[in-house]
Amino acid sequence: MTDDSAEEPKIIIDEDWKTQVLREKEELKRKKESAAAAGETAAPTGPAADESSSPDDASEPQLPPPPPASFPLIVTGLATQAMAALGQIPGDDGQMLPANLDYARHFIDSIGVLEEKTKGNLTAEESSYLQETLHQLRMLFVSANQDASK
Repeated sequence: MTDDSAEEPKIIIDEDWKTQVLREKEELKRKKESAAAAGETAAPTGPAADESSSPDDASEPQLPPPPPASFPLIVTGLATQAMAALGQIPGDDGQMLPANLDYARHFIDSIGVLEEKTKGNLTAEESSYLQETLHQLRMLFVSANQDASK
């Protein structure tokens, strides 16, 4: 009888991802070189030039571009801050953040000011989104305020 447990497991390495990464790096390098040759006759100087030619660029994570600025994005940003202040969003450790009703009121009121100042200048979708967001945040605030007073 053979002892299969004594044999080392076979490791299968998928080389496709490695070749894909190398191909992408080479393509990016070619694009940078062609952009530099086409658009820049003189080499840039200063801190920006030092950063762009750094060999550590490949190891730094590339962030996606930010979304385009929009009214719903502004409302969502303020609403997210309000929800965090209401204790509705977990922190980095996975635990819910403690509620801070003064800050929650501030962010909800800020969205209310935004509603007042933009009245008559919003599309139907933007107006509906703003009103629904405010309604939900105000209901959460009332609930959190009641829980805090118990």
